[in-house]
Amino acid sequence: MTDTLRPPQTVTATADGAAAPQQLKRSIGVVGGTLLTLSCVTPASTLFVIVPQLFSSIGSATAMAIAIGSVLCIAVAFCYSELGTLIPSAGGEYAMVGTLAGRLAGWLVFIQSLIVVMIVPSVIALGTADYLAPVLHVDKPIAGAAVMLAATLAGLLDLRANAWITGIFLVLEVVAAGVVSVLGFAHSNPGHPGLLHGVVAGDRGAVSPVHIGAIVGALGIALFVTQGFSTAVYLSEELENPRRTVSRTVLWTLGLSSAIILIPVAAITVGAPDLKTLASGDISGMVTTWSNSAVGTFISLCIALAIINAGIVMVIQNSRVLFASARDKAWPEPVNKAFGTLGRFGSPWIATLAVGIPGAALCFVKGELLSNITGVAVTAMYLLVAVASLLSRRGHHKHASAWRMPLWPVVPALLILVLLFIMTKLNVEPLLWTGGITAAATLYWLFYLRPRQATHWVISLPEDQQG
Repeated sequence: MTDTLRPPQTVTATADGAAAPQQLKRSIGVVGGTLLTLSCVTPASTLFVIVPQLFSSIGSATAMAIAIGSVLCIAVAFCYSELGTLIPSAGGEYAMVGTLAGRLAGWLVFIQSLIVVMIVPSVIALGTADYLAPVLHVDKPIAGAAVMLAATLAGLLDLRANAWITGIFLVLEVVAAGVVSVLGFAHSNPGHPGLLHGVVAGDRGAVSPVHIGAIVGALGIALFVTQGFSTAVYLSEELENPRRTVSRTVLWTLGLSSAIILIPVAAITVGAPDLKTLASGDISGMVTTWSNSAVGTFISLCIALAIINAGIVMVIQNSRVLFASARDKAWPEPVNKAFGTLGRFGSPWIATLAVGIPGAALCFVKGELLSNITGVAVTAMYLLVAVASLLSRRGHHKHASAWRMPLWPVVPALLILVLLFIMTKLNVEPLLWTGGITAAATLYWLFYLRPRQATHWVISLPEDQQG
């Protein structure tokens, strides 16, 4: 940790006269950034693709788990807002953590974020086939891969154009979530046990209570549900006046996404005819029962568009992570040069392809395993960000211009304890997968990056954000 608190490097021409790394264009304000970031949370696609997994495991306690996760995410959002305005970089978590806690810590959080950015789009895309079913029958992996490839092509376009595309799709997402909420509450089941009384369908029609341990174990996925608010940090090099807009975008996105997800979850829970139907997670089927087939088809198509929207925004975000890692020399030089190349529309086109094509391949892996691995990686990533937040007011960073969270250092300290406890309750298989990937990445750090620390993995900021 000898580089802890060392100021990040300015992105300028190199000492040997080589051209400076290319920089992203600042073209997005708070509204555009919020649209893109909210689209990355993908409230509707998350609601209809990820949440059904919680319905099947913890039944009527799903809303409670998401509410707890949203409260925890307030503390996480405070950490992101402070660090994202203090260190505005397309590298996101790794730039923040690496600058404050040392390059090894930055590398470890980069690996967690890389796990997330490579897997999440595929998890969301896998839900496409279910919601295209009213008009088109296609296998899940094939539909998911097609969505990933389409999102990759859209990700090659100019970011401002994508802000409009994703904004239009986001309206459809909110409409779908609103319709589901109205229908669910309008068909409330009088025999429902209540949102604070967690029960789940058991064998042969039996009803089983949901214990606190099961709710804690589901918090990994619950944190994943609203995870996309961190996109504001990834886009900080393309946001105008990032020291003001990053924090606003993060906090606005968390509040809006929590409402857009939690209200329909509560409506679905109280409107489900029985616990077995709730556990099935067939939300489009419930909508058809509450209304008619035409409404059900409309909602299904809106959800399918929401998934495509999610894929576009996630590919945009994730390509920026690879772009920043190449600029900071995380890879052998030919790879750095490729990932750092911008296309005619100003997007890192090779990095975009490097995200989208493997994402299409991951659609042929079991979705539940991918979701659980992502839950572990998100929890670990938040943990490392919280640790870095404890170091954000030392040295020259103490007086730097940045948004400052209230109740520091209590908020990050409590968040660290809670996340450590959650980690002890997560499933073993995804823990092993995530741990194995992290161990391999640590070996890469020890044998490749650390011996080249003078020239590789040098965390940088754009020149206009220094000082």
